[in-house]
Amino acid sequence: MTTVALDTGVGTLLRGWRRQRRISQLELALRAESSARHISFVETGRSRPSEEMILRLAEHLDVPVRERNALLLAAGYAPRYAETLLDDPSMGALHEGIQQLLQGYEPYPALVVDGMYNVVAANRGIAMLLEGVPGQLLTPPLNAMRLTLHPSGLAPRIRNLREWRGHLLHQMERQVALARSEPLRRLYEEVSGYPLAGSHDPDDRQDPAPYPCFALPLRIEHDGRVLSFVSSISTFNTPMDVTVAELAIETFLPADPATVSYLQSMKP
Repeated sequence: MTTVALDTGVGTLLRGWRRQRRISQLELALRAESSARHISFVETGRSRPSEEMILRLAEHLDVPVRERNALLLAAGYAPRYAETLLDDPSMGALHEGIQQLLQGYEPYPALVVDGMYNVVAANRGIAMLLEGVPGQLLTPPLNAMRLTLHPSGLAPRIRNLREWRGHLLHQMERQVALARSEPLRRLYEEVSGYPLAGSHDPDDRQDPAPYPCFALPLRIEHDGRVLSFVSSISTFNTPMDVTVAELAIETFLPADPATVSYLQSMKP
């Protein structure tokens, strides 16, 4: 995933993040225990911020970890956060922890994706939902957004596709605005351009759920029945590595008794 241009001055980059977050110089100064005058000098290039000041401002502006490295580089400092490959031996404990978490959640579906929504790990619950998906969509790297929204993927089986598609695209829009990543923007343009699956009127599939739900459910056909899930996304607290910062764990909780009973019956 790319970052913002590194030949741009750190002041310009910080001003861009501040404006994107819709925060005034005074408000940012108060949050960072600085002064509006100093923030102004930093943004206009009249003052070179210290490494710690850059990281403090980035924290209050909710700048992604990858982009914090870009800010430091633009100011002439070394990156603070490593970007370690997931197959690096130093990631062994992380791998083991993720696998234990996913297996412990079975028979309910759960998966881990990176910052481009590529599937890093998944459990047997996810494998069950992917039964019947064409092989070309299952060629690594698997992409969760493509698998879900492609007309040859899960989309034809999602009973509330219009709602679920809207939820996923809105999630991606927020992520594109946060990360300002060109590859992520291209992925969004690709999947948002997919037609709604099937030749029928998509509104015909907006049948009501049999039970009231506390969050938007994913209602998906599987083996002649309709399963209903609500999803939850978790990230790692205070990550010190770019790779880890961009990982997200999504778990799917059964949203009705019939889904619970069916999944429990699938346990080995």
